[in-house]
Amino acid sequence: MSMKMSRDRNRTGESKRETKEVEIRVSVDLDGRGEFRGRSGSAFVDHMLRTLSRHSQIDIRVHAKGDLRHHIIEDLAITLGRALDSALGEKVGITRFGFAYVPMDDSLARVVIDLGGRAYTKIYLGVKGESIEDTKVEDILHFMEALSQSLRCNLHVRVLYGSNDHHRVEAAVKALALALKMAVLRSGSEGVPSAKGEI
Repeated sequence: MSMKMSRDRNRTGESKRETKEVEIRVSVDLDGRGEFRGRSGSAFVDHMLRTLSRHSQIDIRVHAKGDLRHHIIEDLAITLGRALDSALGEKVGITRFGFAYVPMDDSLARVVIDLGGRAYTKIYLGVKGESIEDTKVEDILHFMEALSQSLRCNLHVRVLYGSNDHHRVEAAVKALALALKMAVLRSGSEGVPSAKGEI
């Protein structure tokens, strides 16, 4: 694994993960235009990443290949989280907390995030099927959990209702994007958003 720490005025980060199973590189720009480039090998995961990038306004670049889809999805989440964490640096001046409600037709999702340096995940998607398009639901859940662990954030995701599994997950990803956009926003403060003085 290798990471590049962001500078105060250039909030970019990158991470690389190479194992016997995968070769993954991710770069991000927190102050981007919401552009996603690359492929994960899964059309639905690419759809999630494109959605996350667009609505968070974070540029995401991905190079991912490996032996099994499960390994690629898991390690991609780890690498993405580390790239985002790298881009945040010491987290000086960020808002830190973010939340969002997002509807998508029949579905309504709520996401709350804290970039406070402690990993904790609570996720309820409420989907009924085993797969969405070309991706297993358990891999989608694992993606969110691994992202939270490597980003070192509290991540609470709950889809309140919805009859369509695709819509439920897409609403959750859009809400995650908006919550993340709020949390990484520059607050105008010159300090770290913590009573302890550090995160």
